Formats: sequence, structure tokens, C-alpha cells
Amino acid sequence: MNQALIEPNLEQAAETALEQAKKLGASAAEAGLSHSKGLSVTVRQREVETLEHNNDTGLGITVYFGQSKASASTSDLSPDAIKEAVQAACNIARHTQGDEAAGLADASLMAKDFPELSLYHPWELSVDKAIELASECEAAGLDFDSRISNSEGATVSSHTGKRVYANSHGFMGVTDSSRHGLSASLIARDERGMQRDFWFDMARDAADLNTASSIGIRAAQRTLSRLGAGEVKTGAYPVVFAADVAPTLFSQLISGIRGSALYRNASFLVDKQGEQIFPSFMHIHEQPHLLKALGSAAFDAEGVATANRDIIRDGVLQGYVLDSYSARRLGLTTTANAGGVHNLSVDSTTDADFDALVRQMEKGIIVTETMGMGVNIVNGDYSQGAAGFWVENGEIQYPVDEFTIASSLQDMFKGIVAVGSDVDVRGNIRCGSVLLDRMMIAAA
Repeated sequence: MNQALIEPNLEQAAETALEQAKKLGASAAEAGLSHSKGLSVTVRQREVETLEHNNDTGLGITVYFGQSKASASTSDLSPDAIKEAVQAACNIARHTQGDEAAGLADASLMAKDFPELSLYHPWELSVDKAIELASECEAAGLDFDSRISNSEGATVSSHTGKRVYANSHGFMGVTDSSRHGLSASLIARDERGMQRDFWFDMARDAADLNTASSIGIRAAQRTLSRLGAGEVKTGAYPVVFAADVAPTLFSQLISGIRGSALYRNASFLVDKQGEQIFPSFMHIHEQPHLLKALGSAAFDAEGVATANRDIIRDGVLQGYVLDSYSARRLGLTTTANAGGVHNLSVDSTTDADFDALVRQMEKGIIVTETMGMGVNIVNGDYSQGAAGFWVENGEIQYPVDEFTIASSLQDMFKGIVAVGSDVDVRGNIRCGSVLLDRMMIAAA
């Protein structure tokens, strides 16, 4: 089959959209286009449960008439459909009130260099091979222990995609990428009831994934470890956030310094730039050009060049997370964060891994899961349902679930004792386990 028939020409479609916007009188325009395809297979109870193929295409066009802005989208990239979408956006923009902060990012900030970041590693994964891997993953978990009584499934997924961003500054950026994953979710039972847990791996390159059987076994071990849950002891205790949960803590930092929250005066970190909000040993920074990393990008969603930058240095807040709109509202310059941060890296503060942090804690709680929406970015209040383990004498004593952890983000940030060396790189926030000096713990 002719590849051109199934692979849309995103660059040409972007040019068509921008040319049409100019013809219709737009003073500026930008277009974002994507094409993705992939395969996902889930096996449950040793039978294929779902098999999904996707092949999706989309275009979003934003036009500006002076300071008036409007957007439209289409999944049809034929010239007529593109022109229709642009016409719709222009019709809306002509009736939209102007906003002095609206507009493209400054032309001088557009990316000019496009380093090879090794983001595209297609996986020639047949349906039969995907079923084989998912079956191997689930079987390894189910067969690990007789107490594993059920499965919520094992899934293998492989996706590739292409994204194009172009604007009337003459900028056009193209990104090819891939993302592959393996996961398993299991249920264990004993005389005291049932528990579930899971494990997964995610990578740009399938060769970097852990084996299917190891993921199934890890899911089984985690599930079994939750059996026989005991009662939590109410009080104020040190807490270790496991490495796969710790990123949620730093995602709250990003929410608090995001431009949209700041210009609305809806964050506990308004006007905190230059102030110490973490211990002096903390270093949190963006590394957008790491090879194969899941958050790497040469430019942001507005075409602005990305670069390494400190967000927290020596515990002090160095800057905010801004796109061009929020930056203008604040009288600042974009930080190339349209679309979010790129590989937020929380440096380890010790050579100690998870087990060593638990020993250092001596007595307290390990948090392996948080639940609910109990974080208030406006004032920093933090209260979450959680599950994990009770620790005494530096050793895990028994699992605990259905308890609440509470504090304020201000105290949690300043109360970090150590960030472990067990860095989890399966997401956009990269950090190890985190030991906090204390939080309030109570039965839910």
C-alpha cells in the first residue's frame, strides 16, 4: 500500500491552514497537527479481553484578528475541510472581545535548533506477539502465589505519533515520537479479605522495557504485600512517599507556580519567586533534552525553544512555569512551558535508596498510594486518602489502608528530610522516594 495514502502530510496541511488564515484577513495564526497510530492488547484470566488499533489525525487552528482570538479543529485534513475549519475560527474571532495578552509567542523566542532527542523508536509488534507478551505477563503474576485469586488484566501497548506545530512567524517544528508500555493489575485474597495492586513500565524504546514476566511478578509481590492490613496509629509521624508516588508531591509545586494560577491570584505561591520554600539542599530543575526521556522536547506548544533551567536552587524558587499568555498577564517572559514542564528532575539528596530511607525514618508511615482530590492549591492545604505500610524500628511491620495523611504543602516542602537515589524515570517528573519529617496520620 502506498504509505502516502495512510500517512497524512501534516506539514502541507499546516501550510494550507496558515495560508487560508492569511487570505481571510487574520493578523496571525498558529496550527497544531498530530497523527498517531498504535496497538493495545489486554489479556484477562488467560483470555484476550480487548484488542484495539488506533489511527487518529487532528488539526487545531487558532487565528488572531489583532487581540481577538478564536480556535477551531477538524480530524479531516482534506483542503476543503481545513479551509472550512479556518473559516469557522475567523468567523468567531471577528465577534470575540480583544484580550491584550493574546497572541503568538514572540518571534525571537522560536526554536532554531532541533537536537536529536531519540524519541522515535517504532516497535514492529504483531498482534500475535502482543498477545503472547500480555499472556506471559499475566501468567507470571497469577502463577506466582496461590493467594493471587484474580486478575484485572495485563496490557501491552505500542504507539507512535507525529506532531507538527506551525505559526505565521514562519516557524514549523516537527516531532516524531513513540511510547510503549507493559502493565499488570492483580487481586489477592486471604482469610481477611481481598487487595489489589499493579505494576507497569513505560519507555520510548521497547528494548528498554522490563520483561513481561518481571512486571507480572512485581505486580503479584505488591498485591500480596497488601494482605493482612492492620490499623493505623493516629498521630504525627514521619512519612516516606515511595518513588512511584513522590512525583504527585512535586506536581503540586508545578500547579502552584503555573502562570494561570498566579495571574488569578489562586495559588499559595503567588509572589514567592526568590523565597526559600524548600530546604537548602533541594535542587529541582527541567532537563528538556534528555535522550529517550518521556518529557523531552526541543520546543514547547508555542514553538518556543526549551532549555535546561532551575526551578528550585538551594531551596529557593527561581521562577515560574509560564506560557506566553500567562507571562504577559504577569508582565514576565514565557519560560517555554506552554503544554507543561519537560522532564522535571528532583535531584537525589543522598545515596540512600528506599530501604535506607525507611531505616532512617525508624517509625512512621510509607505511602504507596494516594486517593481523592484533597489538595487546595489556593492555600496549600493537603489532605489525602492513602494506603501503605506501618514502620517501626526501621522495618515494615504490616500494611495499612484507608487512612488519611494531612498537612500543608508549605510544611511538606520545607519538611523534606531526604530524596532517595531510587529515581523513577517512567514519567515526566523524575525523582526518588521522599522522606518528610512529619504529617498527621489518622484512620479514614
